[in-house]
Amino acid sequence: MKGTLKIIIILTVFLLISFMQLQAESAPASGIEEKDIEGITKNVYPSVVKVEARNRVRKVATGVVIDNNGHIVTTALIFPRDEKISVITHKGEKLDAKFLGMDSETHLALIKVENKKLIPITMGESKDISAGSWIGVVSISPENTPSVTQGIVNSVSLEKLRLNVWVVRGSSGSPVVDKKGRMVGLLRGIYYDDRPVIVDIREREVVATGVVLSRAEAPSSGMAEACAIDIVKDITSEIKEKGKVERGWLGVYIEENEDGEVEIVDVDKESPAELAKLRRGDIILEIEGKGLTNPEVLVYEIRKRKPGNTVTLKIERNGKTMNVKVKLGEHTEKDVLEELIYKFPRLFPSKPPKPPKPPEPPKAAQPAEPRLFRWGWEERKYIGVYLNELNRELSEHFGVKEGNGLMVSKISEGSPAEKAGLKVGDVITAADGVRVEKVRDLSGLIQDKEKGDKIKVEFLRDKKKRSTDIEIEEEEEGHRAFFFTDNWEDYVDSWDKHRESLEKQYKKWKDDTGKHYEIQMKRLNKELEKITQKSKEAAEALKLRLKKTRAIKV
Repeated sequence: MKGTLKIIIILTVFLLISFMQLQAESAPASGIEEKDIEGITKNVYPSVVKVEARNRVRKVATGVVIDNNGHIVTTALIFPRDEKISVITHKGEKLDAKFLGMDSETHLALIKVENKKLIPITMGESKDISAGSWIGVVSISPENTPSVTQGIVNSVSLEKLRLNVWVVRGSSGSPVVDKKGRMVGLLRGIYYDDRPVIVDIREREVVATGVVLSRAEAPSSGMAEACAIDIVKDITSEIKEKGKVERGWLGVYIEENEDGEVEIVDVDKESPAELAKLRRGDIILEIEGKGLTNPEVLVYEIRKRKPGNTVTLKIERNGKTMNVKVKLGEHTEKDVLEELIYKFPRLFPSKPPKPPKPPEPPKAAQPAEPRLFRWGWEERKYIGVYLNELNRELSEHFGVKEGNGLMVSKISEGSPAEKAGLKVGDVITAADGVRVEKVRDLSGLIQDKEKGDKIKVEFLRDKKKRSTDIEIEEEEEGHRAFFFTDNWEDYVDSWDKHRESLEKQYKKWKDDTGKHYEIQMKRLNKELEKITQKSKEAAEALKLRLKKTRAIKV
């Protein structure tokens, strides 16, 4: 009996819980009826557009019409470089749009279309919402139909709204509306770990090459981030007036170190930070007396100020604290674009490289410096020509069918070669039936001859084969007594002089060689030192670059 009673009680409790859950699921969120949501969607949807920037990548986001002049607020990730921007209205009409400007901090952008018929959304105020308020997000689906999600406000701050709402792809830039259909914020994307994260999602089924811009849109997030309407109004008004939003710029990369402090990773050249003598490794403790709990606090405090404002930073350097005054610069649109390109390379692909220029036809190699074909006492025999060693291309140009030739570039006056009829421009190909392609080839054949012998030289002139016999002569300079004397004493004396000459030349060669190698070794050591230093610098630069990828720029 007791067991039966226990079972009845358990079943009763289970049924009661199930009934309560069913009631909760069927109850409208925060008192909003289904028909009310339909009415809100019907009123808001005509003010919602799809924004596209198309070039090598098709970027897609949502936008909201905010006035009767065709101004549309959307996400800055639609920022164009050379892309054309267009919008698609709720009726499917496609209009060209002009990019007016963006804000680096909120990532809001303002565009404009020349169409006065677009219906602006009804604006609310930030005070109209609070934690627990019902909100809806109205977007355009990939199929160009209304897309609606609903939830509640999780928390409200001056900078942002946290929303418990399901974020669908392509909804970044969508209006966040209250129960009366008034815009109270602009959706940025999901909220995660105190930092918005970007996830690019492909519209595979609808647009195969499209990238939907969604600020970290992921169905598992459960929480989203939005800009409050008052901020949206201020940002769009400033862009209308100035074409940009002026934000302060410090010029440092910062990160949270192991001790939870805000540490400077690097300092930009010619930045306010460098002018104020801030250094890599400095710890920033306070800004204008306000403590920093994380790097994002410093970013917010700097970016909310205007260029030209002076701020006081309390820093720690080598264990000592000090105050540093910094006059802020401007965080320019160029800086913003560089950050966007760095963070989202898929959305901002590099321009394709220009096609390489067609290769120029190979230039004929310039002839080497002419060598005089003469010898002293070591190589006494000569014919008196200056020769250039031709490469294959030049040889073929001058009519040499196989191998290379030797071009006559100069002939000594009165030399055997001149007497034999050689001329400048002749190309020697053989001597005594032997191919000669190098000066040393012809030199060896001549040195094997005796004075008065003849050598048969084959050459080309105007690409026609010719030949001539050239008589070998000896150089007048040198040590002729050594080679031509019948007096033994003169012979020995000549040999001594010859030996002394050889010794002097050997010593000079040795000294010159030693000096040459010493100079070369010093040069190589310097080169090695440079390479080693460059390797160290490259390693440090790589290490710094890796740190900067994890750092925040402000």
